[in-house]
Amino acid sequence: MTPESLLAERPPGCLTAPCCLCGRPTTAPVEVRHIPPDTTLYACPEHATTVAPGPVAHEGVPSPSPG
Repeated sequence: MTPESLLAERPPGCLTAPCCLCGRPTTAPVEVRHIPPDTTLYACPEHATTVAPGPVAHEGVPSPSPG
């Protein structure tokens, strides 16, 4: 750990994502749904329990078949 990382506005390498309900950016996003092929929805910790859970990327969501 360096003194610069302690004084940083947010931790280096930190994932920041907007909440899918309130739209506020959060540095502690909770993955709530994965929409193939490459879209992931995140919620802030405050709203994570109010979002209906859906499949997430590590659950092996099948990609839509070309039609």
